[in-house]
Amino acid sequence: MLYKSTSEIHEKVELPSHDADVIKAKNITTLSKAIIQIVIIDFIFSIDSILTAIGMTNGIGDSPNDALVLMIIAVVVSIIIMMVFANPIRVFINKHPSMQLLALSFLILIGFMLIAEAAHLSHTKVFEQEVGAIPKGYLYFAIAFSLLVEFLNMKLKKKIELTSTKN
Repeated sequence: MLYKSTSEIHEKVELPSHDADVIKAKNITTLSKAIIQIVIIDFIFSIDSILTAIGMTNGIGDSPNDALVLMIIAVVVSIIIMMVFANPIRVFINKHPSMQLLALSFLILIGFMLIAEAAHLSHTKVFEQEVGAIPKGYLYFAIAFSLLVEFLNMKLKKKIELTSTKN
């Protein structure tokens, strides 16, 4: 996650024409190939949801099948939601490319948080000090604050565009 996010940010900043070149090189010729690719990608991104569902369904129902059915329903619903919102999010990201960089930065932040949490749970020591727990509230606050600043920035840009077109 850290490598992919970092390399994507690097490509966006250092090689802005790279995206157009990659899209031209990966021309999908049929609708069925596109649908298969979308379903595979959605399933891969649903793996974290599956792991979360496993943890959340411990002790639900009388039989293990109850939890399994619930997890299958959750994964199918999440894939449907991702497919429904994929295009609107693509349009939004294309209009606001800074949001893509912000999302990639969040992935880096979350990746480091996961590493720190694993280090804490495994009692890893760095410079003879055990790695402590990082409260998740810090992560959530950083993400919420960054989104607030970005939305204010988008609103300001829109306001400037409106006033410049009036003049």
